[in-house]
Amino acid sequence: MASNRKLGCLSIFLFVALCASLFVNIVLMATAFQRLGGIREAEPIPRFREILLQRGARATTDKIAVITMRGLISSSLPGNVTDSMVDDMRAALQQARDDSRVKAIVLEVDSPGGEVTASDAIYSALVKVRARKPVVVYMDSLAASGGYYVSCGGKFLMASDTTITGSIGVIIQTLNYEQLFNKIGLASVVFKSGKFKDMLNGARPITPEERELVQSFIMKTYDKFLGIVAKERNLPADLLRNTIADGRILSGKDAFEHKLIDGLGELEDAFGKAKELGNAPDAKVVKYGPPFSLSRFFRIFGEADSKIELQLPKQLVPQLEGGRAYFLPSYYAP
Repeated sequence: MASNRKLGCLSIFLFVALCASLFVNIVLMATAFQRLGGIREAEPIPRFREILLQRGARATTDKIAVITMRGLISSSLPGNVTDSMVDDMRAALQQARDDSRVKAIVLEVDSPGGEVTASDAIYSALVKVRARKPVVVYMDSLAASGGYYVSCGGKFLMASDTTITGSIGVIIQTLNYEQLFNKIGLASVVFKSGKFKDMLNGARPITPEERELVQSFIMKTYDKFLGIVAKERNLPADLLRNTIADGRILSGKDAFEHKLIDGLGELEDAFGKAKELGNAPDAKVVKYGPPFSLSRFFRIFGEADSKIELQLPKQLVPQLEGGRAYFLPSYYAP
């Protein structure tokens, strides 16, 4: 009897294992066929996982949602959930906006800035959320240039005394390697449809007309940045232009004195302010993190190429792409 019982248990185990194996293989085969046929199913808007930071009162379901924006702001950087970090921010903000239990949002910023268009996209998304529920922005170690641009979308801006912020300005960079080419006997041959088509070509000197055109673009973009700061902070644009909006960085304390932020404190103080503005004193505080997705897990197998990649440590100074406009402090331009 004992041997029959063991045999029966073994048979059940093998049957379950076989079913699981068949399921995995079917999913992998379906993914492979989709890849070969170029078919991709539309994925729903991702739901971020909630990580508890502070417990609230048991009798309430109110929440304060913490969303973190770290590193270079760029539409070229992949997101943890979506195709880009910009889309990640949009998705997280939308989730917090649509969740009736979220009474206020804390956006934790630790960023040197980044691309002009990417910064503007996140700022615009933040303004839309702010229209529905309070947004407290907490500036961590660094919230400069594009990081400050995004922060202006909040209702209440907070930083610590030692936060690096400010750096209101725009930068485009290129390299001139004409003399290097001359030394090694190389020459650049360019065929172009117009005189400005290769205006950032580093193989030749920039012309006065090109310099004027690029500088005009920089100043128009700067004026938009300046206008947003003036509007959001209720400060005269001319005063900003002639004082602190010249690209300089500021400490959190200096930013508070110049009315670029509303208060000084730590992250926990930002939580308290969000509870106050959201009229939810007993709310719990949750942080949005990337969810586990079975479809994304299997997609890794379906999209992975037969190669080995060496992941190098992230550089402390971001490598700027030529021809792109950035909201970045000058010391981040190599």
